[in-house]
Amino acid sequence: MVIGIRREDKNRWEGRVPLTPEDIVYLKKNYSLRFVVQPSEIRAFRDDEYREKGVTVDEDLSKCDVILGVKEIPPELLLPDKIYVFFSHTIKGQRYNMPMLRRLMELRDTLIDYERIVDNKGKRLIFFGRFAGIVGMVDSLWLLGKRLAASDILTPFRMIKHTIEYKDLNDIRSHLFEVAGYIRRDGLPDEIVPFVTGFTGYGNVSRGAQEIYDILPVIEIEPEELFKLGKEVRISRNHVYKVVFKEKDMFARKDDDRFSLEEYYNHPERYKSIFEKYLPLLDLLVNCIYWDERYPRIVTKKFLKETFMKSRLFKLQLIGDISCDVNGSIECNVKTTDVGNPAYVYDPLQDTIQDGIEGRGVVVLAVDNLPCELSRESSIFFSSVLKKLLPGLLNVDLNSDFENAGLPEELKEATIVYKGALTPEYEYLKQYI
Repeated sequence: MVIGIRREDKNRWEGRVPLTPEDIVYLKKNYSLRFVVQPSEIRAFRDDEYREKGVTVDEDLSKCDVILGVKEIPPELLLPDKIYVFFSHTIKGQRYNMPMLRRLMELRDTLIDYERIVDNKGKRLIFFGRFAGIVGMVDSLWLLGKRLAASDILTPFRMIKHTIEYKDLNDIRSHLFEVAGYIRRDGLPDEIVPFVTGFTGYGNVSRGAQEIYDILPVIEIEPEELFKLGKEVRISRNHVYKVVFKEKDMFARKDDDRFSLEEYYNHPERYKSIFEKYLPLLDLLVNCIYWDERYPRIVTKKFLKETFMKSRLFKLQLIGDISCDVNGSIECNVKTTDVGNPAYVYDPLQDTIQDGIEGRGVVVLAVDNLPCELSRESSIFFSSVLKKLLPGLLNVDLNSDFENAGLPEELKEATIVYKGALTPEYEYLKQYI
């Protein structure tokens, strides 16, 4: 079996790779696998690093049985009768990727989506989520420092840099320890005390974001304690506050305000968001939850408009929408951004956006491939998991029907298209195609 690794082409910052040179050596040594890697000038691992490990670097992937990528593939670059494995971003019927899905079907391809590779409890086995959280947190604090400085509020956050300006994760941690020292010694300006960051969710993305935030001098409080800060609870200038919101904090039944986690996931239409009561108490919101159109939004344009009409002194400065669903749980996320131009200001009164961090409204960070800012480290982690799953493709018989093809269960469940046809679990996508 020949496995190809395509060149990423989403933008000039996308340097991730699904398999590192070291892990390819492992797979070649232990299994009957050969590899071809497309050349790339932006990949975190240089072409010569692959050549030095005896890997063929070639533009032509037409003789490969399996083609691995990270992000979506332009429809015109797809080849017929291949097994493709990448993040397709199609399972929600995302309109912008339907032409790609249609083309995969026309070419009789098979599509396995990393996002759908899960264990028997539905837990994802392969992901970049932790790194999305790490980068999203760093970039949110960096943008927040710039935003506050533009209003002449000088904080230690202004020392924080864009993730791509750091050497690596160790460099980030080292610098944030310095920033933490300034907060402990000198405190934060009165204008933003107490400084509160809210995190939605508690999965891999949220844990990655909290991993960075917790380097600062943190006091963690429960959501309901937010209303007591400065009243029943004494506040500190020398700390930042952290609140992690779980489902029960954000949603309630429409009829009686109770909450059941099982019912919420099985019947989200019965629920409403109660999250907006917390928004005026946050300085920074880091959104890390999964969302599709069945679920309530946690930040609506209507709420922001009504709030800004009452008062322009809105505490919430920035939303780091790491989940990055356009018009999703954060309704004012109206477009994705990229590393070179990562944020815009949403004006609730005019329902307009302006690139950058200045202007009336709330700053929105909406980069949809944040881990590319730590391409090398995130690729090493991703590859270490993927290398264990790939041998499962060796015994697949594409001459058989889907049920009898011999796909390992975790890969079978992640197969969206099999030889040009939607698999049973994903037939619902016909309505979007």
